[in-house]
Parts: sequence; structure tokens; C-alpha cells
Amino acid sequence: MNSSAIAVSGLRKAFGDKTVLDGIDFDVRAGTVFSLLGPNGAGKTTTVNVLTTLMKADGGTVRVAGHDIATETKAVRAVIGVTGQFAAVDELLTGQENLQLMADLSHLRPGEGRRVITELLERFDLAEAAQKLVSTYSGGMRRKLDLAMTLVGNPQIIFLDEPTTGLDPRSRRTMREIIRELVTDGVTIFLTTQYLEEADQLADRIAVLDQGHLVAQGTPAELKHQIPGSHVRLRFTDAAELDEAARVLTGSTRGDEDLTLRVPSDGRAKALRALLATLDEQSIEVEEFSVHTPDLDDVFLALTGRASTEENAR
Repeated sequence: MNSSAIAVSGLRKAFGDKTVLDGIDFDVRAGTVFSLLGPNGAGKTTTVNVLTTLMKADGGTVRVAGHDIATETKAVRAVIGVTGQFAAVDELLTGQENLQLMADLSHLRPGEGRRVITELLERFDLAEAAQKLVSTYSGGMRRKLDLAMTLVGNPQIIFLDEPTTGLDPRSRRTMREIIRELVTDGVTIFLTTQYLEEADQLADRIAVLDQGHLVAQGTPAELKHQIPGSHVRLRFTDAAELDEAARVLTGSTRGDEDLTLRVPSDGRAKALRALLATLDEQSIEVEEFSVHTPDLDDVFLALTGRASTEENAR
């Protein structure tokens, strides 16, 4: 679990005079979900294309499962799976035939291929549609089939480039459940997504890419704590208690209508204990309190100067 699945150092990529990746560094631990976020055009897909050997880097080093992507391309491709932004399925074939094609390309023995295909059809709830042409599938079914095809070769590391973009909420939820199951099985997931709450729910670590640079890295909680705006909301039973608390807690913002006080705080346990101890020393009674921290939308805006994408906002 502590080993490195993907190690990137000084990665650079330019198209003509436009630098897309300007010397980025990050490390993805095995058996975790690593999410790369950034505005449209930030270089997320370019990063995926370089890491999956579909595009050559201009500089830096990348090791995937211990293999150098420049000199050990074949070894890298043997241990990864890739699901791009658009389902790479053959609409003229049935779901089962698409999976059989991948089994043949993966050189699985006939018996093993049949077993793997049956398991994947069940796992992705596609068994009933297995004999239907993919042209009749919904968008969610196509994405599930696409990911199932990626899993035929039993990859150690899976790159998911915006796998849920355009899906309805139910299909997105199903894909998230499948991603969690894969990680439980020990698979490493490299995820790019338009949906910030998706990264918040799934990712062990997040990196934010903007204008060719990684502007932040950390767990979702760590990134939120970097952004000003964390506060504790206190609610009181009467105006007198509110007045006294506002006097004691300088720098707080009061809400007279609902008898609340908003106190800047990082929300950590030590800060909360100190705050409550201060109120207790002054014999100020608090009816209830809650901790509020910025979400990833706030982080994204603060780091990139832009709100999250329209798709994410919907």
C-alpha cells in the first residue's frame, strides 16, 4: 500500500510555443485514488496521454508501476487500463462481443475469457443487455461497458479521464461505487473529473493543475484547510448571551436574527477546545455549534481564479 504506483518528476510538454505542462511533480501511492483537477484546457488529458504512453513527454521522468514510460513502454502498457472521456466501444457489436474482443486482444484462454466476461457483465449489471447491440445502449451503459472492457486485462493501474461526464446522477453514483470496489481490490485509480464533489468523495489525494503548473496537492481535507473561510457557527438562546459572546470573541460576525455568531477557525479539535473553554470561563451558554469549512469549489476558485466548470455547477 505504501509503494509508489506512479512517480512523476519534472514532466514537461509543449505544443509549438504553448507550454502545457511546465515541470510538474507528483506521486501516486498504490491502491489509492489520485485525482487531477483543473480548468478546461489546463493539461489534464495531456497528462493522462503522456502517462499512458499515448504521447511522448518533452522532459522529465515518469515511472508507472516501476517502469520508465520512455524506455519500457510495453511493460507499462501491460499493467495499465485506460478509459477516456468518450466510450471506446464498437456500436456494431453486442456488449458481450465487445468484451470478447478485449479478451482475445488480451490473449486470454477461451475458458478464462468466458469466465471473465460473465463476471464483468454481472458486476456492471449488463448481463441482460449482453446480447444487444451497443448502439441501443444508454450513455451510462456505454460508460460501464467501456470500463468493463478496460478491466478484462486485470490492470494494476487504471486511468479514468472524466469517466462520468455527461452521465445522469444514478449512472454517476454507480460508477463511483465501482471505483470504490476497484480500490478495495487493490487497484490504483488515476482520476480526472469535472465534478469536484466526485473528487472529494473518492480521492485519497488531489492535485490541482492550472496553466501548466501544479498549484496545490494534498488530501481533500488538507486543501480545504488551506483556504480562508473556515469558521465555527455558534447559536445562542437569547440576545444577551450573543452580545457577551460577541464581546469576548473579537473578529467574529454576528447574526442577530437567528442569534448566531460566526467565529473564524480552522475547525481542528485543538482550536474547538480552546474556543469552548473561553466561553465556559465567561459562563456563556451555547445552544449549539457547528464547524463549516470551504468545499472544493472554494478551493478551486481560490487556486485557479475561476469557478468550477458549468458542468460541475449543474
